[in-house]
Amino acid sequence: MDRQNFIKTSGAGISYALFSGFIYCKKQDDDTMLLTNSEPKVIRDADGDVFDVIGDIQTHKLLGTETNNQIFEWVDNVEPGVGIPPHVHTKEDEIFRVVEGEVEIIIDGETIVLKTGDIAFAPKGVPHTWKVVGTEKAKMITSALPAGIELMFIELAELPLGPPDFEKVAEICAKQGITFV
Repeated sequence: MDRQNFIKTSGAGISYALFSGFIYCKKQDDDTMLLTNSEPKVIRDADGDVFDVIGDIQTHKLLGTETNNQIFEWVDNVEPGVGIPPHVHTKEDEIFRVVEGEVEIIIDGETIVLKTGDIAFAPKGVPHTWKVVGTEKAKMITSALPAGIELMFIELAELPLGPPDFEKVAEICAKQGITFV
């Protein structure tokens, strides 16, 4: 098969595979299965709800309620020196994409500075942390798979301003299966 025919024929298969990933069956009480489907969505740079999650300014872009809880995606707009302490997730994997600035990330003991265009993957069960380095604010797109962590972020954003009560933060995070190390 030549390249052009391969692209034409495989395009349909790839489209089906990607589309079918957003369809799932939900069991109802009467043992019937309901087919549910996510709706397409375009998200502009200015779109989303903004939360101050203990200094991590997050704009929530794509919610679990919009993706059959497949993915939650947000944008971090963070000042130099701000970061997240070392922690471990038990429920979700995370993907970090730096759009502007520099972010030092440590995953499973390995330290690297991510720059514009760089991506890091932190699977569940692996300790990780990140901090904005340098003198510029950083913008990072972060994804969590599956969704659900957004509820924790909303609860953390409701804490009083000022230095956080670490015991309260740890209690809120523990409900999402996140522990600090």
